[in-house]
Amino acid sequence: MAHTGTIRISTGIRELDEALEGGIPKGSWVAITGEPGTGKSIMCMHFAWAGLLAGDPVVYVTTEAEFRDIVRQAKMFAMDFESYRILDLSSKQEYSQSPDIVVIDIFGLLKIARQMSEQNPLEPENIRRKRYAALDIQTLIAAIHEAYRVLGVLRDDKAKSPYKHVRLIIDSLSAFWADKPAMARKYSYDLKIATHRENVTAYLVSQYAMTTRSTFGFGLEHIADGVFHLWMEDVESTHEVKRYMIIKKMRMTNHRRKAFKLDIVEGRGLILTTE
Repeated sequence: MAHTGTIRISTGIRELDEALEGGIPKGSWVAITGEPGTGKSIMCMHFAWAGLLAGDPVVYVTTEAEFRDIVRQAKMFAMDFESYRILDLSSKQEYSQSPDIVVIDIFGLLKIARQMSEQNPLEPENIRRKRYAALDIQTLIAAIHEAYRVLGVLRDDKAKSPYKHVRLIIDSLSAFWADKPAMARKYSYDLKIATHRENVTAYLVSQYAMTTRSTFGFGLEHIADGVFHLWMEDVESTHEVKRYMIIKKMRMTNHRRKAFKLDIVEGRGLILTTE
């Protein structure tokens, strides 16, 4: 039985929405975990595309690929991001209207890190360089807030909570603790405290280590409201690629407990089927 009064946000994948009683509860943080090649980034594309179709502004943080590559790949799955207004946070491009998507890549993070460093000129340069690094959680928090400002979803410059629903995608969050995985839990909490808002529904991608088959960095799954886990069978044993996806948890939702078989189909994207 669906939880009454819960506003649901579409994942952009019909079978997944049905398995979630209509979608993700608004304001949820969803961790998407899995090894490379399982479809995590394509799942993010579906979520962003569904948001654009619904009129939701999108903040798309990408540390794993350039956004132009994401755009090119999305077109293969009938998602044309270029039909909407895209603003790269690292560029000097301006719009007469607010953009539909704000992209934050490594260059956008570098830009924000430099701005943060310049705001504290009395600190020694070596300390500023270390403190205001691009792949730092505080830099990410500042970049997300700047994206909200650019999207025009803040009532004023001091506001921290968007007045309009925003879809936030971070692919991947593992990059922010790649050199210090033991800090993953602290960084996850720092990010959630600073950015978790009722009007923000987020996808947070976490890579799985190929050697241990466990989350790279410990902590993200524990602070997430939901977890989608993707994996593939051992190709050396099966001699073919077999992908799967399961909803490990989703708060306020009586979700499907069994795994889906996952296929990636040109012209459609992710296809989930029951076995």
